[in-house]
Amino acid sequence: MPDGSVLPGFAVHGPGGFPALVLNADFRPLSYFPLSVWSWQDAVKAVFLDRVSVLSEYETEVRSPTMAIRLPSVIALREYIPAARRPAFTRFNVFLRDRFECQYCGEGRPAQDLTFDHVIPRSRGGRTSWENVVAACGPCNLRKGSKLPRECQMLPRQDPRQPTTWELQENGRAFPPNHLHESWRDYLYWDSELEE
Repeated sequence: MPDGSVLPGFAVHGPGGFPALVLNADFRPLSYFPLSVWSWQDAVKAVFLDRVSVLSEYETEVRSPTMAIRLPSVIALREYIPAARRPAFTRFNVFLRDRFECQYCGEGRPAQDLTFDHVIPRSRGGRTSWENVVAACGPCNLRKGSKLPRECQMLPRQDPRQPTTWELQENGRAFPPNHLHESWRDYLYWDSELEE
């Protein structure tokens, strides 16, 4: 939707940044992981094109020679975008399905420290698919090598399978980004239990 172009004539006075949390028309984030955010330029452009509603704003303004508006911090799409029924089979989505944990030893690791392991090795006829690939740490992947799980007594903690888009989004909620503006919190965790 936004093409990254900057609105001519507008300038921000103050520190940079100011991303806008993007919600679907049902007021849920388009994505939890990665969190759906747009740059302030894309958010302002969408406001002018009447494609979004502004739910919350920063104190900072953008100015042109003829007007000033506050930067949106939370926006909601006017038209609902349905989630894809089947998530793409990618390395990252496998890690997200497996909650960034090695499926052999159970240790959680950052994405860059995980590998893609074929439960039934390709050399033994295994396919690269949701049902045969798991996240693994380097030491476990090396130890398993081209053996079948029963040959090395290394069974995955859960059977690999294709997740739903909803499951990936729910898993993503467990990994909040480093930056969460206070105006976003009500929209990110609105269906969780309220603190007393």
